[in-house]
Amino acid sequence: MADNKKISSVSFFNSRLTSVISIALVLFLLGLVFLIGLLGNKLSEYVKENLSFSIVLKDNQKEADIKRIQRTLDAQPFIKSTHYISKDQAARELEEEIGENPETFLGFNPLQASIEVKLHSQYANADSLSVIEKKIKSYTSVSELLYRKDMMEMVNKNIKKVGLVLLGLAIVLMTISFVLISNTIRLLIYSKRFLIHTMKLVGATPGFIRAPFIRYNMLSGVFAAFLAILMLTSALYYLQGELSGFIQILDMPTLLTVYVVVLVLGILLSVFATIISVNKYLRLGIDKMYYI
Repeated sequence: MADNKKISSVSFFNSRLTSVISIALVLFLLGLVFLIGLLGNKLSEYVKENLSFSIVLKDNQKEADIKRIQRTLDAQPFIKSTHYISKDQAARELEEEIGENPETFLGFNPLQASIEVKLHSQYANADSLSVIEKKIKSYTSVSELLYRKDMMEMVNKNIKKVGLVLLGLAIVLMTISFVLISNTIRLLIYSKRFLIHTMKLVGATPGFIRAPFIRYNMLSGVFAAFLAILMLTSALYYLQGELSGFIQILDMPTLLTVYVVVLVLGILLSVFATIISVNKYLRLGIDKMYYI
């Protein structure tokens, strides 16, 4: 009797452990896709906010006028930062690029002073730039605007493509995850199908029958979520050693968001799969239970 009880306990532990590991692996993949999506969004913001354009100023501008226009630009909601480049600084930068000072062979500095501007990510697109360009060109001190419109359009187009691919991957993986978790839980409940029928015979309500299964698998979902979070943390720790630049765009709020999503998905997917599986056996007659 004691041996049977011991075997039953070991079997129960093994089945639960297998269930937790299976769900954890699925949640790990879901968490990884969600994390890549968030990092991709942050990376797109970083790229957009580092696409700068130059406001070329007219010659013979007074320093007070230049500071005034820079303050005006800094006050605009669409501008993240500005950086003033004087004629002399522009000449030095050109000399570093071509290896020769233009004043040496021209006798004068042909370059103009400019203000380098970086936009907030939501304004770094062609539509917003056309409006911003008109507004900035209305300033009397401005000569012209220089920016790579084709590059900005290409960046936005590629970011949209990547976003759609990640969204499609997340939907497919979510569907596969639900099927895998549902099958795992269905196998656990399969051995209890006759117990479910017996409870129906003694008058137990469907809600009463489902409750212990939901509690059991909800707890398994929580364990699986924590195991998936541990695997995600280990993966990020490994990436930190291999790709130092990758981990720099990951902040604590983003990481906590991923952890919370994994935990919530672990609970919700387990609960929904349990309800569907138990309902299946609640609808079956005793004669059909022998043939499934």
